[in-house]
Amino acid sequence: MKGLLLRLSALDADAAAALRVIAHFEALLGSGALDAASLVRSTAGLAECAAGWLPAGGEPVRFGPDGGELAGPPGRVSSAAELGAAGRVWLERPGAAGPLDDLVLEWMATAARVVGGGARGAGAPHVADPALVELVLSGREAVADRARALRLLGLVPELPLRVVAVAGGPATDAGAEAVALLGCSTVAGTVRVARLGAVGAVLLQPRGPRASPDGSPAAELRTALRERGRGPGGARTALRGLRVGVGGPAEALAAGESWQQARAALRFAVAGAPVEAVADHDALGAVVLLAEIPADRLRGRPDVRALELLAEREDGAAAVAALAAFCRTGSLRQAAAELHRHHSSVAARLARVEEETGWRLRDPQDRFRAQLAWYAWRLAASAED
Repeated sequence: MKGLLLRLSALDADAAAALRVIAHFEALLGSGALDAASLVRSTAGLAECAAGWLPAGGEPVRFGPDGGELAGPPGRVSSAAELGAAGRVWLERPGAAGPLDDLVLEWMATAARVVGGGARGAGAPHVADPALVELVLSGREAVADRARALRLLGLVPELPLRVVAVAGGPATDAGAEAVALLGCSTVAGTVRVARLGAVGAVLLQPRGPRASPDGSPAAELRTALRERGRGPGGARTALRGLRVGVGGPAEALAAGESWQQARAALRFAVAGAPVEAVADHDALGAVVLLAEIPADRLRGRPDVRALELLAEREDGAAAVAALAAFCRTGSLRQAAAELHRHHSSVAARLARVEEETGWRLRDPQDRFRAQLAWYAWRLAASAED
């Protein structure tokens, strides 16, 4: 992280400052001793203005930028976030909001949900030791070593779990993004997060004797992404290019299988709309076998080359997005609703796809061919990410 900050400082001061905010809260969440006072005090120091948190049913906690506790009602609240069961957090800046206030508030809200015990039923995401997580996900280590690592992480070796892979855009920390995403989701159970290289690894193990991992968390993760896009820092969240791959359920001692599935699903995820940004390995079905084909072979197919050429032309990306939505929904009007466009606009984009590729999208055979080509194009592109 320090090396990345130094490189970014030389290139982009704003990106470096944003990374410092993320690193600050990631360190807080990983400390294991975070409470309301320390969270608000550190946030106030970071933002260089007063900050506060009103837990639901509790007393307000306020600190100034100098670390001193403040009494009485808040001053001028420049920005705030509602946390539902976890209450409300805010920043008090006398003038205009700072350029990173939305980002600071978003991460403060995530940390407050964790301190508050996981709002809305979510399992509080715990930043875990990457070495332990890597050991659990390895297929080479002895069973006894994997079982010990699971116990040290607070997981039960005898119960199944599921692994989720999270990737961010440029100048983001995938582990920190995974913590933020799980912190504002409704995914229940024991949650352990670590950054492995450029990808955040999330271990999810349901709670209770009757709990089952068979229910995929993909829907809850899409909802969390949608809410983050609407809340503070939503524009920055979209720019981060968050993508999520959900692995299938596996025995805890064979968690590496779910990890490989999550990594494969991640290649199908497309940053942007939550419905495409979260890819579920099990929901992909046999299509996931495309991930085993080398990218060069996929890229060499005429259908894939046609989509690649179309995407590179003016307004071509919008036409390809319309194709993806139409293939996914099977309806022009549903595709238009998903893209927030008038159906005539989507129809014009699909007509352009047909003109450029020769497909007739009303024909089921051509529609299947188009969807397969789109998957292959995405996989070939993800190999270059």
